[in-house]
Amino acid sequence: MSQYKLVRCTINGKKVEQMIDVRASLTDMLRNDFHLTSVKKGCEVGECGACNVLIDGEAFNSCIYLAAWADGKNIRTLESLTGPNGELSDIQQAFMEETAIQCGFCTPGFIMTAVEILETKKLYTRDELRKLLSGHLCRCTGYENILNAVEKTMKRRLGVPTE
Repeated sequence: MSQYKLVRCTINGKKVEQMIDVRASLTDMLRNDFHLTSVKKGCEVGECGACNVLIDGEAFNSCIYLAAWADGKNIRTLESLTGPNGELSDIQQAFMEETAIQCGFCTPGFIMTAVEILETKKLYTRDELRKLLSGHLCRCTGYENILNAVEKTMKRRLGVPTE
């Protein structure tokens, strides 16, 4: 078996081809080959969520997802959310408004999971949101402001009044 494989996938809307080491994680490919530094290397064992990306619309810890498995997949990172002139998406703006960012290391992963949640177009309770975001570790914020930002964006998108 060859140590290298050609991977063809779509990253943030752009079709790409990359020769990768079959042992490389998706985190390594995204950071090293495509310079997508929003994908953070945290624990590297799938526990902290800092490397979270969307693969075909579903959130995955890219540190435990082999780059070779990305062949034919549609991958989205935080960089995909920024508008053409650098404008922030609604969820990014909500994180700022709700002071859900402190050191910022966990933020990209949280936001990508929030994108998955928001794209379901369902109204979740606060407890459900807490459970859906539970795959992420944050050392700074205490989580409440993160929950506030996701809940606020969810309600805005669904046209539900917020307090």
